[in-house]
Amino acid sequence: MAVDFKVIIVGRGMMGAAAARHLSGMIDGVALIGPGEPAERKSHHGVFASHYDEARITRSFDDNMVWAMLAARSLDRYREIEAKSGISFFSEAGCLFAGPPARPGRGYLGRALQVAEALDLDVETLLPAALRDRFPQFALDPSFNGYLEARRAGHINPRALVLAQTRLAEQAGVTVIDATVAAVRDEGTFVEVHANGKRYTAERVLVAAGGFSKFNDLLPDAIDVRVAARTVAFFELSERQMTIFSEMPSTIVFGDRDEDHVYILPPVGYPDGKTYLKIGGDLETRSFDTLEDIGAWFRSDGDLLERDHLVSTALRLMPALAGCPTTSAPCVATFTTSAYPYVGYTGSPRIAVLTGGNFVAAKSSDELGRLGAVIMTQGWLGAEDFGRELTPVFR
Repeated sequence: MAVDFKVIIVGRGMMGAAAARHLSGMIDGVALIGPGEPAERKSHHGVFASHYDEARITRSFDDNMVWAMLAARSLDRYREIEAKSGISFFSEAGCLFAGPPARPGRGYLGRALQVAEALDLDVETLLPAALRDRFPQFALDPSFNGYLEARRAGHINPRALVLAQTRLAEQAGVTVIDATVAAVRDEGTFVEVHANGKRYTAERVLVAAGGFSKFNDLLPDAIDVRVAARTVAFFELSERQMTIFSEMPSTIVFGDRDEDHVYILPPVGYPDGKTYLKIGGDLETRSFDTLEDIGAWFRSDGDLLERDHLVSTALRLMPALAGCPTTSAPCVATFTTSAYPYVGYTGSPRIAVLTGGNFVAAKSSDELGRLGAVIMTQGWLGAEDFGRELTPVFR
């Protein structure tokens, strides 16, 4: 039978939109289906996405070669995407890691320095005195070193990046459909996609719905992922505080305990006209197994105890934040059993999956989208594209 499209991509988030853009340069007959951001988060009872924000850290400095290369390949294309779309999303503010002095090959920082050397990344080591002089806005442990990736690092605006990817995909002929997919079904020689009461058909489908990939009836096999809660805290900055923190890089601070590890975004303007500094961590262990639970989480303000912990940590690390109004927001992270994204086919030769950011994939989303497009056209990923590492795992 004749189908509506050659490929349908389910999910208009960071990976799905990137996959649509890349695929548009490989084949015609592509559709991208997914809902936009809800106007009112707290009254919305559909699906959500974690890119509804203004800042995510981007950098190549990483203790894992695969993740470092996924990020570096994406960074290679940031400026081209901005130029072609007319949408700016990358702020080259640099990225600072602060923690105990690294030992070669030991711990995250020691391994990351080895990866940086292998990839010839420009990472400057700052000894404790130099770290304090360079970044006086921080009150760090006096024994800490800094590891600064000043170029090709900083933060991206995930909302703007998705918009840029979608605009370029549409300009190249991709059909963008604003709808929520309720089911994806392999009918033997084609795939049916049901969205907002309508039926679309395609030769193949790529499901890139983030944590929502495990819900509804999107995949023929149960994917082995854990969808976990995350809370972020925001400090509303005054003009004086914006001056103090305006030159800071994106920052990741390590400590002796897991609960001491935090990431910090420099001052960023938000749609409400205010400027915020954001801090988050990865301490929470709550996971979601139902669509109702994950929806309720996205409508909340996150975990208030975690918010209080983040606020107290921020005030210890950045005392000049004292007196700032604070708020919090929910997020989710989709963790895979391999600790790598999943990019590959399900038990159906017509339905593939692209998901599993593991809380660090926003910066790498363009390259992951390209790999999703390769799966749709080539059918597999070679060693140069980490095919073994990115193989999906199903229950």
